[in-house]
Amino acid sequence: MNLKIGNDIIETERIKKILSDYPEKFKTRVFTEKEVEYCESKGENKYQSYAARFAAKEAIFKAISDLLPNKFDIQWTDIEILNNEAGRPFATVKNVNQIEQIDISISHVKEYAIATALVMITN
Repeated sequence: MNLKIGNDIIETERIKKILSDYPEKFKTRVFTEKEVEYCESKGENKYQSYAARFAAKEAIFKAISDLLPNKFDIQWTDIEILNNEAGRPFATVKNVNQIEQIDISISHVKEYAIATALVMITN
């Protein structure tokens, strides 16, 4: 067993601007349908939710990047951040077979979103 960690922080305003400038292009390139549905359900706080999911995807990518022969082997939408029934976020990753388990933590305030990912890799 091998553990990898990744961390990311992003300004919520940056995500808000991209979503304002390129709403459909950015959403379909970066987020899954279920992620968009979740974020849009948050009303005025949707930008914080988008930013938090973006940060979580970046954190996971940082943790698994050395598993990828080419960084373009994985798409943004291959990583999906959802919430379980208790509201705790969880992640799934397509096209990376060595991942045994992922634990993520997401936090956000009005200005920033941060995420940390701990990934268990099979040897």
